[in-house]
Amino acid sequence: MNGSYSLTGEGARRRPPQRVLQAPPSCSLSVSQVSYTVSERVGPWWDLPSYRTRWTRKILNDVSFHVDSGQILGILGNSGSGKTTLLDVISGRIGKSGTLMGEVFVNGRKLKPEQFQDCFSYVLQSDNLLSHLTVEETLTFTAQLALRRHSAEAIRKKVGMVMAELSLSHVAHSVIGGRIFPGISGGERRRVSIASQLLQDPKVILLDEPTTGLDSMTANQIVVLLANLAKRDRIVIVTIHQPRSELFRVFSRIAIMSCGELVFCGQSGEMVDFFSEQGYECPEYCNPFDIYVDLTSVDTRCSEREAETFSRMQDIASAYRRSGIHRCMLDNVGRACQLTDKPPVPFKSKESPSGLSKLGVLLRRTVRNLSRDRMGVMMRLSQNLIYGLFVVFFVMKLDNDITKGAVQDRIGIIYQALGASPYTGMLNAVALFPALRAISDQESKDGLYHKWQMFLAYIFHILPFSIVSVFIFTSFLYWTVGMYPEVNRFLCFSAVILVPHITGELLTLVVLGVVQDPNMVNTGVALLNVAGIMVGSGFLRSNQHMPTVFKMLSYLTFQKYGSELLIVTEFHGLNFTCGNTPGLSPGLCIVSNGDDIIEQGYPGALSRYTLDFIMLYAFLPALVLLGVISYKIRDHLNRR
Repeated sequence: MNGSYSLTGEGARRRPPQRVLQAPPSCSLSVSQVSYTVSERVGPWWDLPSYRTRWTRKILNDVSFHVDSGQILGILGNSGSGKTTLLDVISGRIGKSGTLMGEVFVNGRKLKPEQFQDCFSYVLQSDNLLSHLTVEETLTFTAQLALRRHSAEAIRKKVGMVMAELSLSHVAHSVIGGRIFPGISGGERRRVSIASQLLQDPKVILLDEPTTGLDSMTANQIVVLLANLAKRDRIVIVTIHQPRSELFRVFSRIAIMSCGELVFCGQSGEMVDFFSEQGYECPEYCNPFDIYVDLTSVDTRCSEREAETFSRMQDIASAYRRSGIHRCMLDNVGRACQLTDKPPVPFKSKESPSGLSKLGVLLRRTVRNLSRDRMGVMMRLSQNLIYGLFVVFFVMKLDNDITKGAVQDRIGIIYQALGASPYTGMLNAVALFPALRAISDQESKDGLYHKWQMFLAYIFHILPFSIVSVFIFTSFLYWTVGMYPEVNRFLCFSAVILVPHITGELLTLVVLGVVQDPNMVNTGVALLNVAGIMVGSGFLRSNQHMPTVFKMLSYLTFQKYGSELLIVTEFHGLNFTCGNTPGLSPGLCIVSNGDDIIEQGYPGALSRYTLDFIMLYAFLPALVLLGVISYKIRDHLNRR
């Protein structure tokens, strides 16, 4: 175990390299002196003195490297070493919360901020895929979003070629699957994520931890596949944890990061020689990746170990910066930037469809994915009906006798119908939309569409479900309990109940645009609905007796207009009886018809019936507009 790690045999490490004439690379990527610092608060928000104090932390420190097409660069390092931040910088997704210095060149040309998105493809660590679509459908919809001047046949061939390149043809018609039901394997899901990026023919592909969550053999297969992609005239840069020793020869170049610094960047054989010259030979039969990452990591378990390991890391980093490997890399960067005849920047395919075409593709994709969720469709259509069963079971049958609760029962049903329907819409949005939001966050950064387009596609998808669900609920409730027996009034009742249901879902979608946690959104929208019922409906306290400030706020609630409409729809022209209860005083029944109820609780509501309908339905386009603004704000927040 005291020998050193060899590549092909004893003494092969010191054999002089043989020069092979090669064609110049068609593409090169140069990263020059990149540094990134952020300013963070020292303590939590409840500790005000420390919360007001800020300190500056350097995430990246003077990172430079050069990669040519046909090469795969593996970036190693422990957690927190800056690997993902480096990829974010290269891809232009670092945001504006910190201070960024340095430059990124492609083919010797400095990239402008607006060019990063069109030049790099970035595969994130997590696979955000729609679980009910097949592999072929997933890639086809992505191609339709990215490629415009392609016929359906051309897109089909493009998808077929990409699936063949990534060995996915055998699972083309298998569903992606998820946590609830099985689908393709984890390795195949990762290859689908990579395939989605290859559809636009990128020259530079960045992958953040593509082997996370995969077994050792599958992780090895993924890296070998990426190396083969690089050999097809591409640049592949991948961050990776604990690679197998077999991958030592797969990577064209290897970089090791620690504490935001590039401790080493060179070829695999150069890495073994470099560390051996520093007195750190790799023991025989040991994985050099594990040995060298451990050597350059900082142990923070105690102050003594931290100081010792940090000093060792700094010594190795300084030795690297003095080495010929580092000088050769800087020469490559300078040579690429000083070329007189620089090749153009190889952008991805930018034949993006029109906004309306993208909206159509997103709508078809959303409908196909969610309509295959049988349990989800059944619950969406039946949840209002299930609630109606409880109401009917409790009320049974309405009576026209004042002494038997004719007025109170009707107001109670109106209150329940108006107050509960927003909750079912809210639950639908919280259950279904966060997954779509995560996908839109990723695909919008890839430049496929804007987040608000996914928002609109989801709205168009929910409309028929909402209409059918509410109509089933109102048909059962209205006729079973015996509300005013007139078809026109039933249709008005249904039209009014539809708005709170859709409004509850729309309001949830709007808040989901700016609030990340669905549980917080659930609580917030529920409280808003309760406040609207209290202030606007007039059920808890008559509008005439409310303080002026609450009276003014009631005009901002959909419950005000909905309650007036439902009261008029049910009580207008309705006559009551007083029963034949023994000992009943003649003057006790002071209400003989429904118009008296309307005038006492909602004076003038009869004359405002049409206006109330207009005002109620005005909430829908207003919330749609507010949602578009919300997702534009989300775009801004994600870029910070």
